[in-house]
Amino acid sequence: MAITAKGRATRERIVAGAADHLRRDDPADVTLDDILAATRTSKGQLFHYFPGGKPELLLAVAHHEAERVLDDQEPHLSALTSWSAWESWRDTVVARYRAQGSHCPLAALMTQVRASPGSDEVAAVLLAQWHARLADGVRSLRTQGLVRASADPDAIASAFVAAIQGGVQILRATGDIRHLEAALDVLLADLHRP
Repeated sequence: MAITAKGRATRERIVAGAADHLRRDDPADVTLDDILAATRTSKGQLFHYFPGGKPELLLAVAHHEAERVLDDQEPHLSALTSWSAWESWRDTVVARYRAQGSHCPLAALMTQVRASPGSDEVAAVLLAQWHARLADGVRSLRTQGLVRASADPDAIASAFVAAIQGGVQILRATGDIRHLEAALDVLLADLHRP
């Protein structure tokens, strides 16, 4: 069945509204009635676009959140070819999480992994893409001779992803972004070390 432009817009509105609601509550505790109220959608509309019900909707939300994580870091994430690009990426990441506060799309996605079949695969693909872009950035710096030849792009990319997620978890728990900033700054300083 072909979906119209209006239908796509309605489906996207439902997914975006559900994502916003799920960033605030544990998906396991959220009911379809909660999502209907939050998105101002009728039950008929919801099941028209998501005939599989809550699991299908949660999977669509997982895809939505995964796209946001990477999109929020662009255009810098795909162009980490200089120190200024890395600094711009760092500033973009910090600014984004400062603006989002505790309502992080990746944290919401990771929470959904427990509640939604298929979300674990979405999260794994997202993390692999994120890791690959960061590793490509380190390789670019290494090729240009801007980092030590022994710099391991995969290990460094893994450290950045883990540091961001750790910093974001602390931000979610405390409202304090300083841990995220410090983690990024220490990793960048180490990467810059001759």
